[in-house]
Amino acid sequence: MPILSTPSNDKNNFRSQKLPRLATSQALLSIAIASILSTTAVAAENDMTQTTDKQSFVEQGLDQQSLDKQSIDEQAALPSTTLDTIVVRAARDELVQAPGLSVIGEEAIEKASLSNDISEIVRKMPGVNLSGSSTSGQRGNQRQIDLRGMGPNNTLILIDGRPVTSRNAVRPGRGSEQDTRGDSQWVPPSAIDRIEVLRGPAAARYGSGSMGGVVNIITKSPDKKEFSVTGHYEMPESDLEGKNWRTNINMAGPLSDKLSFRTTLGYHESEGDDPYINTDDAQVVDGRGGPSASVAAGREGVENIDARQLFEYAMDAMNTVGFEVNYSNQSNRWAGDSQFQTVNDDLVNALAGQETNKMERYGVALTHRGDYENTSSNSYLEYTRTINERLNEGNAGRYEGEISQPEGEAEYNWTKATYDTLNAKSEWDVYFDRHTVTAGAEFRGEQLDNPLVSTLTFDEGFDFGETETDPSKRDAKTESYLVGAYLEDNYQITPDWYITPGLRFDYHDQAGSNWSPSLNTTWNFSPNWSVKAGASRAFKAPSLYQLDPNYIYYTRGNGCPASVPTDQRGCYVLGNSDLDHETSWNKELTFTYKDDTGLNAGLTYYRNDYDNRIGAGVERVGVVGVIADGIAADRSVFQWENQGEAIIEGLEGFVKVPVTDTVTWSTNMTGNIRSERKDNGEPLSLIPKYTMNSNVDWDITPRWNTNLGVSYYGPIEAPEISVTTGDALSTPKLDRKPYAIANVSTRYDLTDDITIGAGVKNLFDKQIKREGTTTNAGARTYNEPGRYYLFDISVNF
Repeated sequence: MPILSTPSNDKNNFRSQKLPRLATSQALLSIAIASILSTTAVAAENDMTQTTDKQSFVEQGLDQQSLDKQSIDEQAALPSTTLDTIVVRAARDELVQAPGLSVIGEEAIEKASLSNDISEIVRKMPGVNLSGSSTSGQRGNQRQIDLRGMGPNNTLILIDGRPVTSRNAVRPGRGSEQDTRGDSQWVPPSAIDRIEVLRGPAAARYGSGSMGGVVNIITKSPDKKEFSVTGHYEMPESDLEGKNWRTNINMAGPLSDKLSFRTTLGYHESEGDDPYINTDDAQVVDGRGGPSASVAAGREGVENIDARQLFEYAMDAMNTVGFEVNYSNQSNRWAGDSQFQTVNDDLVNALAGQETNKMERYGVALTHRGDYENTSSNSYLEYTRTINERLNEGNAGRYEGEISQPEGEAEYNWTKATYDTLNAKSEWDVYFDRHTVTAGAEFRGEQLDNPLVSTLTFDEGFDFGETETDPSKRDAKTESYLVGAYLEDNYQITPDWYITPGLRFDYHDQAGSNWSPSLNTTWNFSPNWSVKAGASRAFKAPSLYQLDPNYIYYTRGNGCPASVPTDQRGCYVLGNSDLDHETSWNKELTFTYKDDTGLNAGLTYYRNDYDNRIGAGVERVGVVGVIADGIAADRSVFQWENQGEAIIEGLEGFVKVPVTDTVTWSTNMTGNIRSERKDNGEPLSLIPKYTMNSNVDWDITPRWNTNLGVSYYGPIEAPEISVTTGDALSTPKLDRKPYAIANVSTRYDLTDDITIGAGVKNLFDKQIKREGTTTNAGARTYNEPGRYYLFDISVNF
């Protein structure tokens, strides 16, 4: 069975996890700075040899020969150290068995000149798009990684093999919308060794949240000598778009014959768009005051601060332990966005460009990596805390999701949610002559403290399940845990035929048990051709917000289905502790070709049968009496519930052609055949009907490289039914028309230690505008920035 990798002293190790975080930013930054001061002398005395001709790659289909060659090249490129040699045998042939694998190497990340978020390059892999957390169009510019159209919440993000779920600290609205940037910005690009994107049946072994797939961010190894400073700057051509820049410091190497370290410091800031960037493209809609333009906000800016300190100690030739602390802060630069409303002039005048929400993530982790006679292991224990602070927002009616303005001279109110996780995992590989058995156990615990949802008051006599009537009796804290165990056998039946059966069992303390069987196989039926097939059952546990009976979401007309009588409008959506797991049967079939010239191509068909999808109900489950403005009134009650089935199927194809010894052309394409909810025929995600990414990489000289890429996005069909109410939409059906974006960049090694780069993003200045704030935007729910000029520099000391 394929697995995603984690860093180790030997690049052959595909099982390792990274390490932790601290309690406050001041303490962690002090440790990081102290580490720099104490290790600079050691680093300066060592030859900071640089990996030459690093075998970095972006591939969509991998075979045994190419992976074996990469293993040899990577080992040869590693700088020598005085650390004890650790031989790790977690065989790469297991990784090859995964249909739907893409690996983005360090060199490809450098050439891409990322602003800061890895989604910028991950989106160019087959089967990957960016989308919002629902099809409502709300928070449309908060686009996140969406694998195979299953939605961002079904994409599991890992850092060094450990799950990252900080976005769960943000409450969902009625249509599952979350005001979050996702979990793809927690590691600076210069600290990443590679990114592994795993789609399809192989992803099922990673447990809850991997129904669409897994994105594993692998950070650089601590024993690889480095002392580098990188800088990146982007300047927009349009005055309505914000510039951004980042700088990173990376230090690593041996401190003794057994102890190694890595220090990472990063800062990134991007300005938000002008709040009125979409004014000329706004749709005219009917409002309380008559027809008016619904002006949607542009992209928010963001400030990222990252600090990470890792130590690894080689106890002996068989055991390595690690300790890590890290801290990250993401704060927005507000650009006028809200959930339903047009841009509010008063709020823009007061808050534009300021911080209105922030996410802090910090913690600590311990890891152990072992290599024994015919056995290897990887284990970790990690604690993280995410603090989600934001200006208070309206909870109902026309002000729902809009920042609440204080009265008079009062200050804006902040709310805070705290989300804690405790994760532990141990995985063991036992090697035999013709197969490798993998066994593992995992624990995930989570706790949420969100007092905001505990303040709504019901009329006396309200009685509905476990929801407390009296706000003073509602516990602001909710928690759950998940334990899992799995067993796989990667078996070589013949020299050309591999089969990988697997079985995973998980138990959630509220949603109950889940079995995840899987079967993957690969047959090399000729020297150049192979066929891969796989099937698995994957799942996702309900979130703490959805499970908490005291998470009470209130909405007026914006979220009430049309079927609710006028005198009972005003709708409560309650958490539901009886929710079941979401599940999916994932199937795929892949044909690949590779010859001795380096020509590599493949085609995959996939189908996901999605069941028990969790959403806010559109059929009410009760009526409650309340006192509204001193008058008794009735309000309708809904719950989060498991809803009907959905089907997602599509095609992924790729081809890589070595045109000459110095020029390589590669192209991938994703076709979305069907994304359909069976209950109403609506898509699960607003993604293009098809996507194509084509790239030409040219090594002009050994020191000079140029890269040209074009991404073509097909049409996106607008929804016809409101995801928030379940009613047919009366707004215009605004499909997104196809468009293409071209990028060009070049990098030059001035010396062995200094590299400069420049480029243009969106070369032909194809701007895409967001045309509404909610379902009135149809599929035109986001901004695609125009032409940007970029500059890079990297210095190794």
